[in-house]
Amino acid sequence: MKKLLGTIMSGFLVVGLLTGCGGGESGASDDGTVSLEFFQFKSEAVGTYDTLIAKFEEEHPNIKIEQNHVPEPGTVLMSRLSQNDVPEIVAYNGDKVYGEAAKGGAFVDFTGDKIVEKIIPSYIDMINLLSDNEQINGLPHSANANTVLYNKTKFEELGLEIPTTWDEFIELAEEIEAAGETPFYSPYGEAWTALPPFNALASNLHGDDFFEKRHAEETTFADRYQEVSEKMLTLLEYTDNDVFGTNYNQANTAFANGESVMYMMGVWAISQIQEANPDIELGAFALPASNNADENRLVSGVDTLLTISATAQHPEEARTFVEFLLEEENVQFYIDEQKLFSAVENVFQKDPTVADLQVHFEEGTITSFADHYYYPGMQVENLIQEFLINKDVDQFLQTMDNEWDKVQSRQ
Repeated sequence: MKKLLGTIMSGFLVVGLLTGCGGGESGASDDGTVSLEFFQFKSEAVGTYDTLIAKFEEEHPNIKIEQNHVPEPGTVLMSRLSQNDVPEIVAYNGDKVYGEAAKGGAFVDFTGDKIVEKIIPSYIDMINLLSDNEQINGLPHSANANTVLYNKTKFEELGLEIPTTWDEFIELAEEIEAAGETPFYSPYGEAWTALPPFNALASNLHGDDFFEKRHAEETTFADRYQEVSEKMLTLLEYTDNDVFGTNYNQANTAFANGESVMYMMGVWAISQIQEANPDIELGAFALPASNNADENRLVSGVDTLLTISATAQHPEEARTFVEFLLEEENVQFYIDEQKLFSAVENVFQKDPTVADLQVHFEEGTITSFADHYYYPGMQVENLIQEFLINKDVDQFLQTMDNEWDKVQSRQ
């Protein structure tokens, strides 16, 4: 695992022995029962997984699943990987953390395995771009969507329609302001919350060859991200709350209570918004980044992928649990509870809140999250937050290029 340690340490500032990083333990008891650690990164999914685990253990009484969710799961996972302590079963986001771990040999190779045929191919392609090692090291399970959530009741009262171009989007915001309402509620006190609008703009505007060209040093953020940056500042003009003093939970509650007409956030926020206000009528649409309606796409990525440690002590039992989670009935239960989309074939999200997004999945007008392909060591969310405070486009783009180059030079 020396290769794994080298790969991880080159791309991340790994915190030492973190509290709780050892997680649950896998092993076999005297009566033959096998206990497996299931490390998963989503706090909002703990209860959903508890239900699925109870169902699984009833069907497989000889296998016990110990769910392990911890604060800052990405940091904890990378720390554990640096110590060759790979959890038996992992459910993680399809991002660069997964990519670096897969590239380093942490997970099994599913290439050629029939289980891969259950997965929608475009999501396999997304995670393969992250690892770039000619292996399939994860099985996409669910997908999310980066959206503009909107209050349907307020839209109807104001006679508003879903925009399809950037200019229509800004005209919509101005119309909302003219009616005495607030277009957006923005919680940029937590840096990551600026990523939904940033991803919607970057993924649609920077060009599909951006990362290939940037790795080859044939383009720069200064070349490709001018429009993205300027439009981020434009969006900031249409929010009225204490932007940098508000966090995600506060924004969910504020939007639920009608303090803005729209909210630039992903579908993952829907459950919490509905919990804060069960009577709210919600809708969702893709932020239209450009004035060419035919070129605007929904940003969707692998919300959760499932994988198994390459050094698993009980690989057959671990696979049994992974196969269980990928069964259509269980995927349907998961996405219904989490308001997500399925990465598994023949399972569909039918919730009316996200009904307007389904056309993108049917027509394939989908692109992946830009931030899943930035080096984690760049800490892009913090750079974006600082930019939105300082509003200096040129400085921001120079910093993005400098940070990319620093991390790439260590690879």
